[in-house]
Amino acid sequence: MLGAIIGDIVGSRFEFGPAPEEGFDLFTDDCSFTDDTVCTIAVADAVLNGKSYKDALVEWCQRYPDPKGGYGARFYDWIFSDDHAPNNSCGNGSAMRVSSIGWLFDEWEDVVEEARKSAAVSHNHPEGIKGAECVAEVICWLRHMRFSKNDVERKVQKFYGYKLPPLSDIMRIGSEGHFDSTCQETVPAAIRCLVDSSTFEDAIRLAVLCDGDTDTKADITGAMAEACYGVPDEMVERAVSYLPADMRKILCQFYQHIQDEIG
Repeated sequence: MLGAIIGDIVGSRFEFGPAPEEGFDLFTDDCSFTDDTVCTIAVADAVLNGKSYKDALVEWCQRYPDPKGGYGARFYDWIFSDDHAPNNSCGNGSAMRVSSIGWLFDEWEDVVEEARKSAAVSHNHPEGIKGAECVAEVICWLRHMRFSKNDVERKVQKFYGYKLPPLSDIMRIGSEGHFDSTCQETVPAAIRCLVDSSTFEDAIRLAVLCDGDTDTKADITGAMAEACYGVPDEMVERAVSYLPADMRKILCQFYQHIQDEIG
């Protein structure tokens, strides 16, 4: 979960800012949490505290109505609608908020089912649901060491039909100004960044250097990279410093729960 939040914060200043360059600073005064972190916290809060996914997302997003970069137009309408009915979205928002589910459930059937539920309250297009299911399941695979990082590409193609584009293609498209806002674009790109990485930090850097929707691509990549590599302590400390107290409380609850489960 911290992997997702770190990716979000690191990528935040490039989403609508200057293109990233090799060797960029990970954390600066221009960084902040975005809607990705707000929604990630909301999904974890739902599972940990027995709330519905819809209620938790509405509660947290209304509490933080103007995060850095804002919300997508359709999701903003969903947050502040009267009935919060799903809007058939295939946007990458369903995949960027799902990381905690890959940790809080152990059986892959439960992981996939909960990921589906978390997506469907707003992003009920088949691609929106598939993106969330895939990210949560990859996290579950990696943390249980059911498959190695090198197996992920083959497994996501087999089970989800995602063919991962070469990293060079993703970077070229990003440099041309394309903003990859759908699950069917962002999830395969994020998985490619994970597969081609050598460390947690390397994975985050690759995702940001792909440009486009930098915070969300780095969020999804970071979520999976945490399960693969763990997260360096110094990056945890820097990222947490950007978060308000209520978000830190859910983070502490999440990691305490994980520690208790481990024994």
